[in-house]
Amino acid sequence: MRLFLVRHGDADAEIPEGLGDEARALTAKARANTAQHFAALSERMGPISLILTSPLVRTVQTAQLLSSVVKHEGLLRAHRCLLPDMPVGAVEPVLNEHADQNLVLVGHQPSMGALAAHLLGMQSFPKPVSPGTVIGLERTDGESPSVKFLFYAAPGQPVLDVIQ
Repeated sequence: MRLFLVRHGDADAEIPEGLGDEARALTAKARANTAQHFAALSERMGPISLILTSPLVRTVQTAQLLSSVVKHEGLLRAHRCLLPDMPVGAVEPVLNEHADQNLVLVGHQPSMGALAAHLLGMQSFPKPVSPGTVIGLERTDGESPSVKFLFYAAPGQPVLDVIQ
């Protein structure tokens, strides 16, 4: 399984009147920058089987952007395990259920950094997970699943194939 952890793009700072934080949308600038960033990574990511996203507006918009840019024709589903307040372990059943697929998980920070660290067996992820960041991982299943780091790509920075 190839797994791509994506933090949503920059969202409006203002919360729409009468609505909560979950209604904050991507900024116009974020849409353009994030789409360009995803386009540069599309070849590296390869074919994607399934995109799962937090149900919050900014993550759904980011997932839709990614899906369009990489020409993903499969499913795009919202999943509660990617909400900002969920523990990293909440994702494990999803990973196990889709172990034979290439997945994109679109979520929030600090969840995405914590999930990357958890899967890689680290105390914390050593790089900032800024809006639009993509962390590529490869998970091999078996009696004891192992996860290998593939790349770290933050918008406007060179892609890193090694993290320290």
